[in-house]
Amino acid sequence: MTIKRENDVGLTLFPGDGNTSSPDVSWSYSGFAAFRGQLAQAEGFTLSKMWGFGGDRSWNDVSTSLEPLLDRPDDGGGELSPTECAALLPRLEAIVDQWQNEPDVPRAHIDAARQLAVVLRFCVAKDVELLFL
Repeated sequence: MTIKRENDVGLTLFPGDGNTSSPDVSWSYSGFAAFRGQLAQAEGFTLSKMWGFGGDRSWNDVSTSLEPLLDRPDDGGGELSPTECAALLPRLEAIVDQWQNEPDVPRAHIDAARQLAVVLRFCVAKDVELLFL
């Protein structure tokens, strides 16, 4: 599912190792928003009700290791540290396992979460940041 960054329209998450052959994962902006909405739902809250996403619920009211991925602008830029990647990974993998048994979760979200897990593991193993572009 690796998509080359130069052909991408939207958002790409990739390791900050300077190697364009490293694993990455890409979405359209609306696809990334839908993916994060599905992750938030798995964590028991609605992303659109959160502060910064049209709602007024504070992030202090939510406890999830996925917050660094969920609470960020849709339009790219920024990074996650290898430590943040390591913290995200177990919960993301647990959600993927859960989604496989839920018929209402789009296959594209399951595939993207699996690919994101690959990228996160790579960032942790190489001790590099996860970049958003």
